[in-house]
Amino acid sequence: MIKVINDLEKLHIENRTAIAIGKFDGVHIGHRVLIDEIVKAHTKGLLSVVFTFNPAPEVFFGFQSDEQLMTAEEKRNVLEQMGVDIIVEYPMNPVTAALEPERFISDILVTRMNAGLIAAGPDLSFGAGGKGDFDLLKALSKQYGYETVKIDKVMRLGDTVSSTRIRDLILCGNMEESTELLGSPYTFRGVIRHGRQLGRTIGMPTANIVPEKGKLIPPFGVYFSKVVFEEDGSEKYGISNIGVKPTVKDDTSVNIETYLYDTDGDLYGREIQVSLIHFKRPERKFADVEALKKAMHADTEEGRKYFKLHTC
Repeated sequence: MIKVINDLEKLHIENRTAIAIGKFDGVHIGHRVLIDEIVKAHTKGLLSVVFTFNPAPEVFFGFQSDEQLMTAEEKRNVLEQMGVDIIVEYPMNPVTAALEPERFISDILVTRMNAGLIAAGPDLSFGAGGKGDFDLLKALSKQYGYETVKIDKVMRLGDTVSSTRIRDLILCGNMEESTELLGSPYTFRGVIRHGRQLGRTIGMPTANIVPEKGKLIPPFGVYFSKVVFEEDGSEKYGISNIGVKPTVKDDTSVNIETYLYDTDGDLYGREIQVSLIHFKRPERKFADVEALKKAMHADTEEGRKYFKLHTC
Protein backbone atom coordinates (compact mmCIF):
# COMPACT_ATOMS: atom_id res chain seq x y z
CA MET A 1 0.00 0.00 0.00
CA ILE A 2 1.31 3.44 -0.92
CA LYS A 3 2.59 5.54 1.98
CA VAL A 4 1.33 9.13 2.20
CA ILE A 5 3.34 11.81 4.00
CA ASN A 6 1.69 15.21 4.40
CA ASP A 7 3.23 16.35 7.67
CA LEU A 8 6.73 17.88 7.56
CA GLU A 9 7.50 16.55 11.02
CA LYS A 10 7.03 13.01 9.67
CA LEU A 11 9.06 13.60 6.50
CA HIS A 12 12.12 11.46 7.18
CA ILE A 13 12.89 8.68 4.69
CA GLU A 14 15.77 6.38 5.60
CA ASN A 15 16.10 4.51 2.31
CA ARG A 16 17.65 6.14 -0.75
CA THR A 17 14.96 7.48 -3.05
CA ALA A 18 14.14 8.34 -6.63
CA ILE A 19 11.97 11.46 -6.57
CA ALA A 20 9.63 12.86 -9.22
CA ILE A 21 8.71 16.50 -8.58
CA GLY A 22 5.58 18.13 -10.00
CA LYS A 23 1.93 19.01 -9.46
CA PHE A 24 0.62 15.83 -11.11
CA ASP A 25 -2.95 17.10 -11.41
CA GLY A 26 -4.78 14.47 -13.44
CA VAL A 27 -1.69 12.20 -13.69
CA HIS A 28 -1.85 12.65 -17.47
CA ILE A 29 0.26 10.87 -20.11
CA GLY A 30 3.13 13.33 -19.65
CA HIS A 31 3.19 12.77 -15.91
CA ARG A 32 3.25 9.02 -16.48
CA VAL A 33 6.53 9.20 -18.40
CA LEU A 34 8.06 11.01 -15.43
CA ILE A 35 6.64 8.57 -12.91
CA ASP A 36 7.80 5.56 -14.94
CA GLU A 37 11.34 6.95 -14.69
CA ILE A 38 11.39 6.80 -10.89
CA VAL A 39 9.60 3.45 -10.72
CA LYS A 40 12.38 2.02 -12.95
CA ALA A 41 14.85 3.05 -10.25
CA HIS A 42 13.58 0.15 -8.15
CA THR A 43 16.24 -1.84 -10.03
CA LYS A 44 18.86 0.40 -8.39
CA GLY A 45 17.40 -0.25 -4.95
CA LEU A 46 15.73 3.15 -4.71
CA LEU A 47 12.26 3.78 -3.33
CA SER A 48 10.03 5.67 -5.78
CA VAL A 49 8.65 8.92 -4.35
CA VAL A 50 6.25 11.38 -5.95
CA PHE A 51 6.69 14.86 -4.49
CA THR A 52 3.77 17.20 -5.01
CA PHE A 53 2.38 20.35 -3.42
CA ASN A 54 -0.77 20.77 -1.33
CA PRO A 55 -2.35 22.99 -2.39
CA ALA A 56 -0.77 23.53 -5.80
CA PRO A 57 1.32 26.74 -5.92
CA GLU A 58 -1.09 28.31 -8.44
CA VAL A 59 -3.95 27.74 -6.02
CA PHE A 60 -1.98 28.88 -2.96
CA PHE A 61 -1.01 32.17 -4.63
CA GLY A 62 -4.52 32.71 -6.03
CA PHE A 63 -3.75 32.28 -9.73
CA GLN A 64 -6.08 29.31 -10.21
CA SER A 65 -9.25 27.96 -8.61
CA ASP A 66 -8.93 25.03 -6.23
CA GLU A 67 -10.93 22.73 -8.52
CA GLN A 68 -8.66 19.89 -9.64
CA LEU A 69 -8.74 17.15 -12.27
CA MET A 70 -8.24 14.55 -9.54
CA THR A 71 -9.02 14.46 -5.86
CA ALA A 72 -6.19 13.56 -3.49
CA GLU A 73 -7.65 10.07 -3.07
CA GLU A 74 -7.91 9.50 -6.82
CA LYS A 75 -4.31 10.62 -7.30
CA ARG A 76 -3.11 8.30 -4.56
CA ASN A 77 -4.95 5.34 -6.11
CA VAL A 78 -3.48 5.94 -9.57
CA LEU A 79 0.06 6.37 -8.25
CA GLU A 80 -0.23 3.18 -6.23
CA GLN A 81 -1.35 1.29 -9.33
CA MET A 82 1.72 2.64 -11.15
CA GLY A 83 4.04 1.19 -8.51
CA VAL A 84 4.94 4.33 -6.55
CA ASP A 85 6.07 3.62 -2.99
CA ILE A 86 5.56 7.01 -1.32
CA ILE A 87 3.69 10.22 -2.12
CA VAL A 88 4.76 13.41 -0.35
CA GLU A 89 2.03 16.03 -0.26
CA TYR A 90 4.22 19.00 0.67
CA PRO A 91 2.18 21.54 2.63
CA MET A 92 2.17 24.97 1.02
CA ASN A 93 2.00 27.78 3.58
CA PRO A 94 3.76 31.14 4.05
CA VAL A 95 6.75 29.47 5.74
CA THR A 96 7.32 26.61 3.29
CA ALA A 97 6.65 28.86 0.28
CA ALA A 98 9.40 31.24 1.46
CA LEU A 99 12.11 28.57 1.68
CA GLU A 100 15.08 29.51 -0.51
CA PRO A 101 15.66 27.09 -3.44
CA GLU A 102 19.01 25.73 -2.23
CA ARG A 103 17.62 25.22 1.26
CA PHE A 104 14.71 23.33 -0.32
CA ILE A 105 17.18 21.03 -2.06
CA SER A 106 19.45 20.49 0.93
CA ASP A 107 16.87 20.37 3.72
CA ILE A 108 13.89 18.72 2.04
CA LEU A 109 15.08 16.66 -0.92
CA VAL A 110 18.46 15.57 0.44
CA THR A 111 18.28 15.54 4.24
CA ARG A 112 14.64 14.59 4.78
CA MET A 113 14.01 12.54 1.62
CA ASN A 114 17.43 10.97 1.05
CA ALA A 115 17.45 11.74 -2.67
CA GLY A 116 19.54 9.47 -4.90
CA LEU A 117 17.84 10.48 -8.14
CA ILE A 118 15.56 13.42 -8.93
CA ALA A 119 13.43 13.55 -12.08
CA ALA A 120 11.45 16.57 -13.25
CA GLY A 121 10.23 18.41 -16.31
CA PRO A 122 11.97 21.38 -17.96
CA ASP A 123 9.47 23.83 -16.42
CA LEU A 124 10.27 22.82 -12.84
CA SER A 125 9.84 25.66 -10.36
CA PHE A 126 10.39 25.58 -6.59
CA GLY A 127 11.47 27.65 -3.62
CA ALA A 128 10.87 31.29 -2.74
CA GLY A 129 9.55 33.24 -5.71
CA GLY A 130 9.72 30.10 -7.83
CA LYS A 131 13.41 30.88 -8.42
CA GLY A 132 14.52 27.26 -8.22
CA ASP A 133 14.62 25.39 -11.55
CA PHE A 134 16.03 22.26 -13.15
CA ASP A 135 19.36 23.96 -13.92
CA LEU A 136 19.88 24.69 -10.20
CA LEU A 137 18.88 21.15 -9.31
CA LYS A 138 21.47 19.79 -11.74
CA ALA A 139 24.19 22.28 -10.73
CA LEU A 140 24.00 21.14 -7.11
CA SER A 141 23.72 17.41 -7.85
CA LYS A 142 27.41 16.57 -7.33
CA GLN A 143 27.62 18.62 -4.14
CA TYR A 144 24.67 16.77 -2.61
CA GLY A 145 25.20 13.38 -4.21
CA TYR A 146 22.16 12.72 -6.38
CA GLU A 147 21.52 12.13 -10.09
CA THR A 148 19.15 14.25 -12.17
CA VAL A 149 16.93 13.24 -15.06
CA LYS A 150 15.12 15.83 -17.19
CA ILE A 151 11.92 14.51 -18.79
CA ASP A 152 10.88 16.41 -21.89
CA LYS A 153 7.30 17.49 -22.41
CA VAL A 154 5.08 14.99 -24.22
CA MET A 155 3.48 16.21 -27.46
CA ARG A 156 0.01 15.06 -28.50
CA LEU A 157 -2.59 16.43 -30.91
CA GLY A 158 -0.27 19.18 -32.08
CA ASP A 159 0.77 20.66 -28.73
CA THR A 160 2.37 19.85 -25.38
CA VAL A 161 0.34 17.88 -22.87
CA SER A 162 -0.39 19.84 -19.69
CA SER A 163 -2.95 19.88 -16.91
CA THR A 164 -3.95 23.41 -17.93
CA ARG A 165 -4.66 22.30 -21.49
CA ILE A 166 -6.71 19.35 -20.24
CA ARG A 167 -8.70 21.60 -17.89
CA ASP A 168 -9.56 23.87 -20.83
CA LEU A 169 -10.70 20.89 -22.93
CA ILE A 170 -12.92 19.59 -20.14
CA LEU A 171 -14.43 23.02 -19.51
CA CYS A 172 -15.31 23.12 -23.23
CA GLY A 173 -16.91 19.65 -23.08
CA ASN A 174 -14.26 18.11 -25.35
CA MET A 175 -14.19 14.72 -23.66
CA GLU A 176 -12.55 12.85 -26.54
CA GLU A 177 -9.39 14.98 -26.62
CA SER A 178 -9.19 15.22 -22.83
CA THR A 179 -9.36 11.41 -22.69
CA GLU A 180 -6.44 11.12 -25.10
CA LEU A 181 -4.29 13.50 -23.06
CA LEU A 182 -5.26 12.04 -19.69
CA GLY A 183 -4.80 8.48 -20.91
CA SER A 184 -8.27 7.58 -19.63
CA PRO A 185 -11.73 9.23 -19.52
CA TYR A 186 -12.52 11.98 -17.07
CA THR A 187 -14.20 10.24 -14.15
CA PHE A 188 -16.32 10.95 -11.08
CA ARG A 189 -16.72 8.58 -8.13
CA GLY A 190 -19.45 8.32 -5.56
CA VAL A 191 -21.96 6.22 -3.69
CA ILE A 192 -25.40 5.95 -5.33
CA ARG A 193 -27.92 7.78 -3.22
CA HIS A 194 -31.63 8.45 -3.30
CA GLY A 195 -32.74 11.34 -5.47
CA ARG A 196 -36.18 12.67 -6.31
CA GLN A 197 -36.91 9.41 -8.17
CA LEU A 198 -38.35 11.35 -11.10
CA GLY A 199 -36.61 8.92 -13.43
CA ARG A 200 -38.64 6.01 -12.10
CA THR A 201 -41.91 7.82 -12.77
CA ILE A 202 -41.03 8.23 -16.45
CA GLY A 203 -39.57 4.76 -16.92
CA MET A 204 -35.92 5.80 -16.68
CA PRO A 205 -34.50 5.12 -13.19
CA THR A 206 -31.12 6.74 -12.62
CA ALA A 207 -28.10 6.22 -10.39
CA ASN A 208 -27.42 9.50 -8.58
CA ILE A 209 -24.08 10.60 -7.14
CA VAL A 210 -22.72 13.90 -5.87
CA PRO A 211 -19.44 15.18 -7.39
CA GLU A 212 -16.48 15.02 -5.04
CA LYS A 213 -15.57 18.28 -3.35
CA GLY A 214 -12.81 20.14 -5.18
CA LYS A 215 -13.32 18.28 -8.45
CA LEU A 216 -13.43 20.28 -11.70
CA ILE A 217 -16.98 20.23 -13.09
CA PRO A 218 -17.43 20.13 -16.89
CA PRO A 219 -20.29 21.99 -18.62
CA PHE A 220 -23.73 21.11 -17.29
CA GLY A 221 -25.47 18.80 -19.70
CA VAL A 222 -25.94 15.29 -21.04
CA TYR A 223 -23.02 12.92 -21.60
CA PHE A 224 -22.67 9.43 -22.99
CA SER A 225 -20.86 7.59 -20.22
CA LYS A 226 -19.47 4.34 -18.89
CA VAL A 227 -20.05 3.17 -15.32
CA VAL A 228 -17.84 0.79 -13.34
CA PHE A 229 -19.07 -0.76 -10.09
CA GLU A 230 -16.25 -0.61 -7.56
CA GLU A 231 -17.00 -3.84 -5.68
CA ASP A 232 -16.67 -6.19 -8.66
CA GLY A 233 -15.35 -4.13 -11.59
CA SER A 234 -18.46 -4.80 -13.70
CA GLU A 235 -19.17 -2.23 -16.42
CA LYS A 236 -22.28 -0.70 -17.94
CA TYR A 237 -22.85 1.96 -20.55
CA GLY A 238 -25.08 4.85 -19.64
CA ILE A 239 -26.19 8.36 -20.28
CA SER A 240 -25.41 10.93 -17.59
CA ASN A 241 -26.76 14.35 -16.78
CA ILE A 242 -24.53 16.73 -14.84
CA GLY A 243 -26.20 19.80 -13.44
CA VAL A 244 -28.95 21.21 -11.27
CA LYS A 245 -32.06 19.76 -13.02
CA PRO A 246 -33.70 23.16 -13.66
CA THR A 247 -36.96 21.63 -14.92
CA VAL A 248 -37.80 19.84 -11.67
CA LYS A 249 -36.00 21.66 -8.84
CA ASP A 250 -35.04 25.18 -7.89
CA ASP A 251 -31.86 24.77 -5.82
CA THR A 252 -28.32 24.91 -7.16
CA SER A 253 -26.89 21.64 -5.81
CA VAL A 254 -24.99 19.79 -8.51
CA ASN A 255 -25.73 16.09 -9.13
CA ILE A 256 -24.67 13.45 -11.61
CA GLU A 257 -27.60 11.28 -12.68
CA THR A 258 -26.88 8.26 -14.86
CA TYR A 259 -29.38 6.06 -16.64
CA LEU A 260 -27.78 2.64 -17.10
CA TYR A 261 -28.69 0.67 -20.18
CA ASP A 262 -30.28 -2.74 -19.62
CA THR A 263 -29.90 -2.64 -15.84
CA ASP A 264 -32.43 -3.73 -13.21
CA GLY A 265 -32.34 -4.06 -9.44
CA ASP A 266 -31.61 -1.88 -6.44
CA LEU A 267 -28.41 0.12 -6.92
CA TYR A 268 -28.58 2.30 -3.81
CA GLY A 269 -25.45 2.29 -1.66
CA ARG A 270 -23.19 0.90 -4.37
CA GLU A 271 -20.01 2.80 -5.18
CA ILE A 272 -19.47 3.62 -8.85
CA GLN A 273 -17.13 5.40 -11.23
CA VAL A 274 -18.83 7.45 -13.95
CA SER A 275 -16.54 8.11 -16.93
CA LEU A 276 -17.60 10.81 -19.39
CA ILE A 277 -17.09 9.66 -22.98
CA HIS A 278 -18.93 12.22 -25.14
CA PHE A 279 -20.74 15.51 -24.51
CA LYS A 280 -24.18 15.23 -26.09
CA ARG A 281 -25.86 18.57 -25.31
CA PRO A 282 -26.00 21.35 -22.70
CA GLU A 283 -28.46 21.21 -19.81
CA ARG A 284 -31.65 23.17 -20.42
CA LYS A 285 -34.91 23.93 -18.70
CA PHE A 286 -37.89 22.33 -20.44
CA ALA A 287 -41.43 23.66 -20.46
CA ASP A 288 -42.72 20.74 -18.41
CA VAL A 289 -41.90 17.20 -17.30
CA GLU A 290 -43.45 15.72 -20.45
CA ALA A 291 -41.05 17.70 -22.63
CA LEU A 292 -38.16 16.58 -20.40
CA LYS A 293 -39.27 12.96 -20.72
CA LYS A 294 -39.36 13.20 -24.51
CA ALA A 295 -35.85 14.68 -24.63
CA MET A 296 -34.47 12.04 -22.24
CA HIS A 297 -35.83 9.21 -24.34
CA ALA A 298 -34.35 10.77 -27.48
CA ASP A 299 -30.98 11.13 -25.70
CA THR A 300 -30.99 7.49 -24.61
CA GLU A 301 -31.74 6.28 -28.14
CA GLU A 302 -28.83 8.29 -29.48
CA GLY A 303 -26.67 6.81 -26.74
CA ARG A 304 -27.61 3.30 -27.81
CA LYS A 305 -26.50 4.11 -31.33
CA TYR A 306 -23.28 5.71 -30.09
CA PHE A 307 -22.33 2.63 -28.07
CA LYS A 308 -23.73 0.24 -30.71
CA LEU A 309 -26.07 -1.38 -28.21
CA HIS A 310 -29.01 -3.52 -29.30
CA THR A 311 -32.37 -1.86 -29.07
CA CYS A 312 -34.61 -3.62 -26.55
